[in-house]
Amino acid sequence: MNIIGPILFFLFSQFITPSVDVNPANTKQLASEQISLEKRYDNLYVNDVFKDNILLNVAYLSGKVTKKEDVDWKEIEKPISYKFTLLPNKTFAFHEDVLEKYKNSVVKTTNTNFNYSDGFKSDGYLTGDGVCHLASLMYLAAKNAGLDAYAPTNHDFAVIPEIPKEYGVSIYKMPGSSSANALQNLYITNNKKNPVVFEFAYKNSQLKFSIYEEIL
Repeated sequence: MNIIGPILFFLFSQFITPSVDVNPANTKQLASEQISLEKRYDNLYVNDVFKDNILLNVAYLSGKVTKKEDVDWKEIEKPISYKFTLLPNKTFAFHEDVLEKYKNSVVKTTNTNFNYSDGFKSDGYLTGDGVCHLASLMYLAAKNAGLDAYAPTNHDFAVIPEIPKEYGVSIYKMPGSSSANALQNLYITNNKKNPVVFEFAYKNSQLKFSIYEEIL
């Protein structure tokens, strides 16, 4: 009996990452936006800090990273495919310090404080620079999807490449400043009658964020 073939198939299958693409037969795409992580800043060193912080932010969001000790840049910079579902009337907030009106509806955040203690990098000015670009990408897509999206503070103090100025989102989280932090957050509430799926995909320097509505 030839058992080599089955053994090789088993070993090979352990290295295949299961696809998390949404089944188009059961969903309707509401919006999809993308940005290049090679175009975050016109200085290469600063751009790489922005890029790494964005990818680390997604890693925290997905649960791949939960603390600084988990940070492995070779793993974080690999292609990404991750999704989560938001039920009707539930809210995603970019971080845990939220406005009073959202306190009972927030069910998902990015699970991080964007600081050195979480493994985020500094460009010499701020630690965590770049996470506002991720929030802005999500805000743009959420608005185009017709979801209830609210960003209290615009990022008008600096350009975010590939994002129209009106969709720039300022994100900030300082310990002990929850009220101020809540005003520099992003809130996306599912106002549809069905669940919606948020999907992140990163490959060849392109980060795509798509939103689908489940068809029940």
